[in-house]
Amino acid sequence: MHRKIWTLAAVFAFLNPWICAHAAEKPVLNGEKAQAEAARFLADLIRIDTQDPPGNESRVAQYLQGVLKDAGVEAELLETVPGRASIVARLKGDGSKRPLLLMGHEDVVPVDRSRWTVDPFAAIERDGLIYGRGASDDKAMVAANLEVFLQLKRLQVPLARDVIFLSEASEEMSSPAGMKTVVERYWDKLDCEFALNEGGGSLIENGKIKYMGVGTSEKLPRGAKLEATGSSGHGSIPRVDNAVVHLAAAVQKAGTWETPARLNETTSEFFQRLATISPPEEAAWYRDVLNPKVQEQLRVKKPQYYSMLRTSVVPTMLSAGIKSNVIPPSAEATLDIRALPDEDLAKFRETLAGVINDPQVKVVAEDATYSMVPAPPSRLHTEMFDALERAQKEVAPEAITLPLMGTGATDSSFLRAHGVQAYGIGVPKTEDEARTVHGNDERIEVKQLGIFVRFEFSAVTAVAARK
Repeated sequence: MHRKIWTLAAVFAFLNPWICAHAAEKPVLNGEKAQAEAARFLADLIRIDTQDPPGNESRVAQYLQGVLKDAGVEAELLETVPGRASIVARLKGDGSKRPLLLMGHEDVVPVDRSRWTVDPFAAIERDGLIYGRGASDDKAMVAANLEVFLQLKRLQVPLARDVIFLSEASEEMSSPAGMKTVVERYWDKLDCEFALNEGGGSLIENGKIKYMGVGTSEKLPRGAKLEATGSSGHGSIPRVDNAVVHLAAAVQKAGTWETPARLNETTSEFFQRLATISPPEEAAWYRDVLNPKVQEQLRVKKPQYYSMLRTSVVPTMLSAGIKSNVIPPSAEATLDIRALPDEDLAKFRETLAGVINDPQVKVVAEDATYSMVPAPPSRLHTEMFDALERAQKEVAPEAITLPLMGTGATDSSFLRAHGVQAYGIGVPKTEDEARTVHGNDERIEVKQLGIFVRFEFSAVTAVAARK
């Protein structure tokens, strides 16, 4: 008996160095250097003006191609429209698992320079923050993806699956230069099991990360118009069929309509988890989120959460008349409809017409306004989602992971429609920083960019590295 014990002990002692060495093979990232390099990439990207329209994203694609070439990685430009190229590169794995795609978009929304306190394309760093259009949406994601991709190459991480880097054109405008066309023409270069993209919202409160949001679903953007008709005439003579008056009443009904609320897998889990980190009053709301009285509170105090629970209708534009003293024969309003993933939009528009209940006003679908496609949510229980949760615990142990359904839209819909499990992630931000997305003085904290790179690198290696 003792001899057997000593024999086993000797075997273990002999094998122990190998076991320790094998365990130590987990790639180790130099966080300080990775943060500095990612910040430099971000600054370089901000300085390339890609306001969309017109985009001119080929300049970003060429910059990225140069960085990748210097690292010994060949990248291909995918120019779907002249001057508007996306870029794709690949690190090969052993093929035992399907690929992982890292993606982010090159274009940014336009700026009103008069409302900025800094040059929006100078990438000025102040008090630990990088300012610039695209600092958050979405050049930080491109910079972080590039850094993670390069670190996999430099550290010679043995891969079980290919890791694909993609930076795509025209996400903001959904033009023919964008992801829809890239997927249609080049799916063989993108086909993957998992994807990481923008679409997550991670919140900082009191200097600490409160939660890291992982987008698993998003609402489908669709357009509609309200078209009112009536008699034309002189403005001095009031008419009961005045198109402007009928349109105004219809807009008021559409904009205040309490559309039906319902939960899906993502939002149900979101509110359950959110309740565990919220003050008592808010926690009570989230545990009973479909209660009509709670809905009233959310509509006023938490409009984003209110929107997550329903297909929303928001009037955004009005058009009528040519002169102040002429009653126009028609008037129209534009509606921004953001549909839950399982919404039957034809029936929804029929219901909206019933809410308006005016024979002088028609609800006209304008689905072609947006190119995003209907797509099922990504699953909550996958190797990728689990890896993101573990990575969150590494970089922010006091926080939690929240699955999110975005009220906006991203290019992930094109991947999910092909069966890809796509997840949205993002650099942690304060509420003030988050409000600058698409706004003035857009910015992110350099330190949080570094934390995000560590977070993403940990999750990527967990699912892509050979075990």
